[in-house]
Amino acid sequence: MDRTSQHSDPFTADASAVVLAGGKSSRMGSAKALLPFGNEPLIAHIVRALNRIFAETVVVAAPGQEMPELPVKLVRDEVAYQGPVGGICYGLKAADGEFSFVTSCDVAFVNSPLISYLIAQSSEHDVVVPYWQDRFQPLHAVYRRSVLPLLEGQLERGELRPVYLFDKVRTRTVAEEEIRRFDPQGLSFLNMNTPTDYQETLARWEKRQRKETAPEVVTPSPFSVPVASSVPSVICTVELFGAARLLAKTKELSLALPQGATLADVYSALAAKLPILLGRVISPDRTNLFAGYACNVNGLNFVRAPTAKVNSGDRIFILSADAGG
Repeated sequence: MDRTSQHSDPFTADASAVVLAGGKSSRMGSAKALLPFGNEPLIAHIVRALNRIFAETVVVAAPGQEMPELPVKLVRDEVAYQGPVGGICYGLKAADGEFSFVTSCDVAFVNSPLISYLIAQSSEHDVVVPYWQDRFQPLHAVYRRSVLPLLEGQLERGELRPVYLFDKVRTRTVAEEEIRRFDPQGLSFLNMNTPTDYQETLARWEKRQRKETAPEVVTPSPFSVPVASSVPSVICTVELFGAARLLAKTKELSLALPQGATLADVYSALAAKLPILLGRVISPDRTNLFAGYACNVNGLNFVRAPTAKVNSGDRIFILSADAGG
């Protein structure tokens, strides 16, 4: 099957995901990849999230390491416990994509808009790495296949930290202010090294799940005044990135839409406010985006159907394959 047949997102069409699962988990006391998370092992939770973004996910495990059945390409370290550099090497070798988003098996909060943003920076770079709280995050970064020989050289020299690579190649450092657009709390970098970390992360995840599934209860105010039906009832915010932002010369704007509005209404209203986008970012009939652009709603899902409903308070990201910082 063609890599892009199911994943035509311009950000990830030529990219793979690589999950490093071969660490010793010494501080945790048991294999992190197999920790229960919801109704499945942690590694299955992470793979399921990545498979929504990428056409291919590679899991790098240690020789003989127990792994559940997963819809991935499973590879084993040729030499066990060579650190992150070893895992990245074996992952890049196995991956089909020109670029690979590399992460670890203990990062539970997969943020697809942030990952797509990182991938979008890679067209002119060899490494795209977030810099969060005064530290590089090399296990939440994008690596071009061409850096493989340099990483193999590091293994030969015993340089097992990925940061040794960064000053030798074209590295794009993604600043904290950029990251916060997609992940204000930095949950993407919240890993689990100890049982306490695990319990806290699991509790945070379960709290989020309850919040997302709880029905919204609206109590009418005794002082409310009926609003005329002609007054727009859906207020949303649109944030532009990359070429769309450069064309519009603006970062974000609010839209007031009628009740029952869809993404097609968003695109139509956006074209009315920013005509420069019509025929370049927004289709001539004002109902969709051109190929090469994608829409994400609330940092949760990429949505392609222009008939998708929009709710008040929604934050809509429009990103392009050449999105810049």
